[in-house]
Amino acid sequence: MKVKLYGVPGSHPVKGAELMLDYKGIPYSRRDLFPVASRVLTRALGFKGNRVPAIKIDGRRVQGSHDVTRELEAVKPDPPLFPADPAARAAVEEAEAWSDPFQQVPRGIIWWALKREPGAQESFLNDAKLGIPLPTGMLIKTSGPVLWGAQRLNDSYDPTVQSLIAQIPESLDRIDAWIAEGVLGGAQPNAADFQIAPSVRLLMTFDDLRPAIESRPAGQHAQRFIPQAPGRIPPVFPAEWLAPLRAPAPS
Repeated sequence: MKVKLYGVPGSHPVKGAELMLDYKGIPYSRRDLFPVASRVLTRALGFKGNRVPAIKIDGRRVQGSHDVTRELEAVKPDPPLFPADPAARAAVEEAEAWSDPFQQVPRGIIWWALKREPGAQESFLNDAKLGIPLPTGMLIKTSGPVLWGAQRLNDSYDPTVQSLIAQIPESLDRIDAWIAEGVLGGAQPNAADFQIAPSVRLLMTFDDLRPAIESRPAGQHAQRFIPQAPGRIPPVFPAEWLAPLRAPAPS
């Protein structure tokens, strides 16, 4: 089986695809595309859509977190990504479906932050597989159009970003509840684990956000699946935006 994974540096959905490939023991190669330009490049590579993760399996093209999950389950059913019990599977599928809109929380936030701290991009390029010998410093110096385009594509402007940060506590409550119920974080990992953990782990790369996340079950869950993660963003958000994170978590 020949598998090639296409992504962009620091992408949390792509990290989820990598975790599933590793879990199933499927060898693969990875190629990263430039952010924003990836919307065009994926189509140039023959994919129907413009998002990552995008994967080629023996020439077949599959795109999007959920479709990639089901393709991997089809080509190598064991170990499984879903429980055999119908009720347990339904709960995992519910969490997996929720993971898709949740991905937009760190995605929308990060482009706002990188626009203000462009030097932080370097920390996300440490494991990039761009396939070109450009120095990291040059990539950062020429990243203005990428940051502008990504901010526009993701509506990463003040009102939206403030709203996304305010959503984080409720999202963490929901993840914590799924962990308590055994939907997430069980002895047998599942598709929802692999798709939710990278989003939480990306949020933890923010110095402003990490203290409110890392000691919670959701934060511990993310660190279980991704002990080491590239990227670090120094304090950047206005203090009033962070007020919702200071409220005590429910006991």
